[in-house]
Amino acid sequence: MIQAVAYRSIIHSMKTPAGIECPYFYGDYYRGRNTEECRLLKANGQRWTRDLCSTCPVPGINRANACEFLRLTPTVERPLSALFQRRVQISAYCEKTKRDVTEPHIGCGECHALPFKIDLKP
Repeated sequence: MIQAVAYRSIIHSMKTPAGIECPYFYGDYYRGRNTEECRLLKANGQRWTRDLCSTCPVPGINRANACEFLRLTPTVERPLSALFQRRVQISAYCEKTKRDVTEPHIGCGECHALPFKIDLKP
């Protein structure tokens, strides 16, 4: 009997229109089809357009942090810092520690502790 394992690192990534690999981007180009979508935004009821991929933080978060307990929640906003252009904003939640993650690139700090402690002596 084969067990199914659902880790984020096993999900097949596709290159986004910005040229970056993302596990949530899906493109179907078989036999003339041209279907593209962001499955993370679609699952959260947000509208996706191709220009969002160039500034999206999700591929960077996935490269920096492969924690299986990290859940990302996107929102598409028009921040003042981006001169009101649409941007993907990410909030993260750790299902193991049951708390919000302030820096998704690093994680909650408890799921993947370092195996050793570094002591700096002057």
